[in-house]
Amino acid sequence: MNKEAFDQAVASSKTLSERPSNDVLLKLYALYKQATDGDVSGDRPSGFDFKGAAKYDAWTEIKGKSNDDAAQEYIDLVKSLQAN
Repeated sequence: MNKEAFDQAVASSKTLSERPSNDVLLKLYALYKQATDGDVSGDRPSGFDFKGAAKYDAWTEIKGKSNDDAAQEYIDLVKSLQAN
């Protein structure tokens, strides 16, 4: 993983000119977590924690993706958001 490029993308994601849609935000979250922590672990949040459950589900969808692949997808996604 290119740690410097990933760290730059993380910083850039916080200064986007427009707030991404919830779907894109969930994808950014999942890719970030996969790149930094690996596969999802622990129990899924309860049904009343809608935000937590959505984040858990998004992260679960990319289970098995390598840290490097997740980091590169995160970088690419942030770059595409900056271009818009």
